[in-house]
Amino acid sequence: MKKFVCFLLAALVCGAACAKQPDALFYLMGTRKSINSFTAHIDKIGTLVPTWYGVDKQGLVNGAPDPYVLELSKQHRLPVMPIISMTDGRDGFHQFMHDETAKQHMIESMLQQAEEYGYVGYQFDFESISWTDRDAFTLLAKQTAEALHKHGLKLSIAVVPNAPGHAGGGQFAKWMWQYWRGVYDIAALSKYADLICLMTYDQHTRWTVPGPVDGMPWMLEQLKYALKYVPKEKLSLGIALYGYHWFTGNPVRADGTESSNIEGAYMDADESIPLARERHITVQWDPVEHESWYYFYRDDMREWVFMPDAHSFRDRYDLVKQYGLEGFCSWVLGSEDPKVWDELPVVSR
Repeated sequence: MKKFVCFLLAALVCGAACAKQPDALFYLMGTRKSINSFTAHIDKIGTLVPTWYGVDKQGLVNGAPDPYVLELSKQHRLPVMPIISMTDGRDGFHQFMHDETAKQHMIESMLQQAEEYGYVGYQFDFESISWTDRDAFTLLAKQTAEALHKHGLKLSIAVVPNAPGHAGGGQFAKWMWQYWRGVYDIAALSKYADLICLMTYDQHTRWTVPGPVDGMPWMLEQLKYALKYVPKEKLSLGIALYGYHWFTGNPVRADGTESSNIEGAYMDADESIPLARERHITVQWDPVEHESWYYFYRDDMREWVFMPDAHSFRDRYDLVKQYGLEGFCSWVLGSEDPKVWDELPVVSR
């Protein structure tokens, strides 16, 4: 009886302690502060996705790993899954997807470099694609995934959230569907890809009025929609680490013409937090959107800052665990509130 009780207690303890932690996927840019963040927090990163590769319309893959980042990743047994993106724009990508020879060139290069550098796979980060190329994009994912899988490699795909599944009513929603959301057949893509990274950020952008980067009601809507088509074991929730600063720009254009010019610029935590402190601003917390924000005046005009911080990160990380998702994907190392790292455990490798 005593042995059984001990076994039961051990099982209960392990159930709490041995439960799989969500995979912490972080994107890495080639900037100094991005690499510094990677170096400082490597033991809390589950998968590293660096922005090392691009492909042109002829299928030529260009790029190379950062030797320091690659060596440190190997020392820490950190899986590296580089991004591959398009370098020739929307029309170039359309041409590429309808060229079987070009696609084969890309796949062969991906396989060669994965073997040379020890990557676990790649992530497709193809954006700004016409919705009319939906089937062509799915075919590209299928062909690439099948080739990678034969060599023990993985394919993940970053997708723009596309609830409610159609273009919506307004002209901006129509434009978003035409060139950003409509191309991703997430049900089909999830059959071939090993992981779908749902980019649940940039709800509001430089194209829009000021607002949360990834407000919680919007994020929940997009997550629940995606879960209708993607198994939770294959779904990674996008969590923004950067913020936005909206302000009135120069009304005089480079060509001398005049027009309204409301600008939205990226603002990382190493800028937004000090700015609030310098101007003696009390940062506000929105309990509905679960995001921090503030405003201030310059030249008698209000400027807005929305800043995902450690509090907003914690709430979204809790969402990942609540829904039992594979993990989360955060753009981008170096932009985060330093206190974000207090929310994450050390990764067991």
